[in-house]
Amino acid sequence: MQVKEIQEQFLASSTVKAADREHRRKINFNIGKYNAVVPKGKQQFMNVELAREKAKNAKWKAIATLDKQLELFESIITARGAKVIWAEDVTQAQEAIGKICREKNCKTLVKSKSMVTEEIHLNDYLASIGVESVETDLGEYIQQLDGEAPYHIVTPAMHKSKEDVAKLFAEKLGTDPKATPEQLTLKAREVLRKKYVEAEVGVTGGNFIVADVGGIAVTENEGNARLSCAWPSTHIVVVGIEKVIASWSDLQLFWPLLATYGTGQRVTVYNSLLTGPRQPHETDGPQEMIVILLDNGRTNILADERQRESLYCIRCGACLNACPIYKNIGGHAYGVTYSGPIGSVITPHLQGLDEYKHLSYASSLCGNCTAVCAVKINLHELLLENRNQSVREKKNNWKEKAAWQAWKQAMLFRPAMNMANGKMKNWFVNKVFTAWTAQRGPLTFPDRTFNQQWRDKYGDQ
Repeated sequence: MQVKEIQEQFLASSTVKAADREHRRKINFNIGKYNAVVPKGKQQFMNVELAREKAKNAKWKAIATLDKQLELFESIITARGAKVIWAEDVTQAQEAIGKICREKNCKTLVKSKSMVTEEIHLNDYLASIGVESVETDLGEYIQQLDGEAPYHIVTPAMHKSKEDVAKLFAEKLGTDPKATPEQLTLKAREVLRKKYVEAEVGVTGGNFIVADVGGIAVTENEGNARLSCAWPSTHIVVVGIEKVIASWSDLQLFWPLLATYGTGQRVTVYNSLLTGPRQPHETDGPQEMIVILLDNGRTNILADERQRESLYCIRCGACLNACPIYKNIGGHAYGVTYSGPIGSVITPHLQGLDEYKHLSYASSLCGNCTAVCAVKINLHELLLENRNQSVREKKNNWKEKAAWQAWKQAMLFRPAMNMANGKMKNWFVNKVFTAWTAQRGPLTFPDRTFNQQWRDKYGDQ
């Protein structure tokens, strides 16, 4: 898809969703429930601001020494029988998983919730090589049944009401259209339990790569990740290299923070630290464990001292829930794996600044994303940095350049600004520069400038 098509598609999708009142009602209802419980979760911290600061410092330490941390992780987990594969991009990650599936003669694969597997389009790839990939997280399973990508980093089906889900299950699974959420959950459990037994391979993501113990930390509420990695004989972990933390002791900070800022809980229901395949003295677990460490543009961000901070993200989704843009257009309008403020920051560096610089302009710059970030990433400043970089690298078109040059000259020439009345300015801004009014309300200037009003009141003092 060409750059212009990508940007036009975003504008078209966001325009439609912004005007969809029913969509807005559903998402604001669900975000409202989130907003009601997060303050309760924060009560577990004696000083939540200090906890956030400590978490940011811990991630700074881990990212600043990323190469050493990953090598330490690899050496420890491989000593316990696991295998580590370094994947530079989507193709390498897909091919590595495809090779494993062919070696295991895999027909069915179960997968727990994982945004990084969405990033590498794993389900589509597996379908192309004849492997059935089944989402086992309830929200992801709902989205898979409906043929949709996840809508939200944490809550994949946030935009669906219980009536929407009941209708979907009735169409796809033959349940009662008026079934309750409990009945729908039991039906999903019935279907998915069979898949766990059938699957030759299980795939999970990882919330954290714990360097000093050579472990993958996984946090969840349904237990599907535990089943996905324990029942199949082969367990594949796909995880972005930025998920590293230096020590297992850091988990006592990160797990509660992730739970509170992600879902408002004190801690999620299931928290696992996976340190390799089944050992000789153990009775359960996979016979084989493979960890795929994915770069896919992350080292580009690492190399940029200004943008490096975005790698601290723990994927709690708090910035999405706080963002006025996200709450109006929703997750799918972005057209990328990672939506909301964090997605708008990292996607241009993961997928190309030329194609996705427009996402950094889809922001009010209100700073609410920064205020709610669990690890205090300066998200609104990074959005500005993306905009600045696109200008430095001459990614903006001639119309934009001309508009800002005209604006600059007008601002620097006060007599002309004072000479033009409000009607003339209104016409010039709203009629000549139509790009503004195409997506926004018209600007209205007063008849007299601030400079003139000041002189009227105070003179030349």
